[in-house]
Amino acid sequence: MSEQRMVVTNRDCKARLVPVGDPVTIPANNFVTITQSLGGNYTVVYQGNMLRVDGTDADALGLEKFELNFSDPGDEAIHEEQVWQALETVYDPEIPVNLRSLGLIYKVGVDQENKKVSIDMTLTAPACGMGPVLVGDVKYRVGMVPNVKDVDVELVFDPPWHRDMMSEEAQLETGMFF
Repeated sequence: MSEQRMVVTNRDCKARLVPVGDPVTIPANNFVTITQSLGGNYTVVYQGNMLRVDGTDADALGLEKFELNFSDPGDEAIHEEQVWQALETVYDPEIPVNLRSLGLIYKVGVDQENKKVSIDMTLTAPACGMGPVLVGDVKYRVGMVPNVKDVDVELVFDPPWHRDMMSEEAQLETGMFF
């Protein structure tokens, strides 16, 4: 979405404050200005604050809701491939590429006993102000995976990220293939 537009929330809407990632609620029947739509998420301005609204709550903005559906095999286990599937739905707020394809996810660990997923991830630059928002996006989306009760995300900067960590498709998409 390239042009800004004002909408009225039709229900309470969960959001995260940019760039710190603190959770907030935009009450129903309030004006917000949508400034960006990227990767199924929305950046909005509400009462002078920039907020990130997950696509799973887009219906509160009068937009089509993003559905993230997983089959539950019924074995009470966390399936790592579903964690990766969830991670592929989280996009960098400035680059139209998901975090996995960008090479930002370094490690995924699954603790079946405690129903916990641990993720080591990095940012394209250590000073990236969107780090807390991205961590919140990862926790929220991975938390939708069947049988996940807790998600721990650790931001790490060793090794430092570089463009060679991106998938070839992501390099082509961003023009960084050379």
